[in-house]
Amino acid sequence: MADRFENLEEQLERFIENTRQLGIIVSDFQPQGQNALNQKLQTMVQGMQEIDKMKGQMQDVHVPLEVFEYIDQGKNPNLYTKHCLEKALGKNEQVKGKIDAFKKFKALLVLELSDVFPKEMANYRAMRGDDRPA
Repeated sequence: MADRFENLEEQLERFIENTRQLGIIVSDFQPQGQNALNQKLQTMVQGMQEIDKMKGQMQDVHVPLEVFEYIDQGKNPNLYTKHCLEKALGKNEQVKGKIDAFKKFKALLVLELSDVFPKEMANYRAMRGDDRPA
């Protein structure tokens, strides 16, 4: 699995480097550099073909759109994972707080019901087969 990503990364790095070199050739173009330009363009076409061949290996890879938004904003895509984990931890704390509040509410409700309806609560506990609070 990691090999396919490493291969794609290598191909993309080569393509980026060739693009950089092509930019240098074009920015200072001289007629005698036509052969070098043609070779570089051919190399780029071959690089795109190699990258295109790899798309079959990446069919099962799903990238959340938010990752691309991070990239578009110039942020490191690894920050997306960090922010997702931080949001999950925050939500987890929030849900834990609600669970704790409901447990306290239930305990207080059972105490109140036991005071107001002692016979019914005793029957309820007997039906459950234990003496622990409902």
